[in-house]
Amino acid sequence: MNEILVGDGTHSVELGGAAIDVFTWRPTVAPKLLLVVFHGMHADADTYRDRAVPLAEKLGAVVVAPKFAPPSFTVPFYQRGGVAPDGVFIPPGKRTVDLIAPLIGWAHDACKQPGLPHALIGHSAGGQFLSRLAAFAPTGATRYVIANPSTWVLPSTEDAVPYGFGGTPNADAALRAYLALPITALQGLEDIGTENLSSEAEAVAQGPTRLERGRNTFAKAKAAAARLGCPFGWRLAEVPGVGHDSAGMFSSAQAAAIFA
Repeated sequence: MNEILVGDGTHSVELGGAAIDVFTWRPTVAPKLLLVVFHGMHADADTYRDRAVPLAEKLGAVVVAPKFAPPSFTVPFYQRGGVAPDGVFIPPGKRTVDLIAPLIGWAHDACKQPGLPHALIGHSAGGQFLSRLAAFAPTGATRYVIANPSTWVLPSTEDAVPYGFGGTPNADAALRAYLALPITALQGLEDIGTENLSSEAEAVAQGPTRLERGRNTFAKAKAAAARLGCPFGWRLAEVPGVGHDSAGMFSSAQAAAIFA
């Protein structure tokens, strides 16, 4: 058993039959929250752990940042969550999104605080992954903070998985559950560039920039909840002066306010 001690830590955690590197940070005060952080396309989980520390200090949170790197975790298995790598929905059990619940269980044990609430935050590629996690394997998190992703799971049963709920079992019920989650679309107002922006047809259909894709998805989610008459738990928060920058997003006043 690897205990999460005060300060920085590195652990090897058995998840889904494979050893996953997990980078942690623990405050000196008794933690109030477990903050799971999902890295960008460069699999730099240690850097993302470090960038999340200022936010974690404000929240009194333990940081847990798993590393999902190629060759095991390519775009279909990380950004798209492993839910439909060949365009066909994979049932729960062997998908990347299914690794997060046991990761949280490990972290609870390693913190020696089994009742610690958890929240999830992901930026860029990690935001794409977190959108799939929320849609297809929700964990009971207090917050899902999806920051500056290239693509989203749209609140639609017509758009095919992994860009919507089309082709999934119980799609209507899954969509309603997705809309009810405490999801925040955290968007940088300067995130209007196209470097490393997903360019497949399904992504382009979501909008010309990450900022517009987030705004469009939020508007569609709000409209879908109203049409279905179901609970709507989403928020939209926009960060002025910040582009595609995880450090700027995590340290923003808007990020801290999400957890207030």
